[in-house]
Amino acid sequence: MASAKIKKGDQVIVLSGKDKGKTGQVVQSLPKADKVVVSGVNIAIRHKKPTQDAPEGGLVRSEAPMHVSKVAHVVDGKPTRVRFEVRDGKKVRVAVKGGEVING
Repeated sequence: MASAKIKKGDQVIVLSGKDKGKTGQVVQSLPKADKVVVSGVNIAIRHKKPTQDAPEGGLVRSEAPMHVSKVAHVVDGKPTRVRFEVRDGKKVRVAVKGGEVING
């Protein structure tokens, strides 16, 4: 299995779709489905019936997964690709623009 270029906790920008240009943090990564969940982006609205747990019911808004190809890392507010390098004997993720190491 290949190493993930985008992981949980990364700051990303949306490249396409209705939320193009929005930035957020990766809340969840779903590598088997090639999807990520980004905070505040791709909000899905679900109609929920009232239950004993939630007697109100109504509309519930939550972040839906989006394909990993629709997001990119952010460096100085602009998207960048990610490459892998070996530094000090460890494999690390490096931003192509700027060459800085991405934590995680």
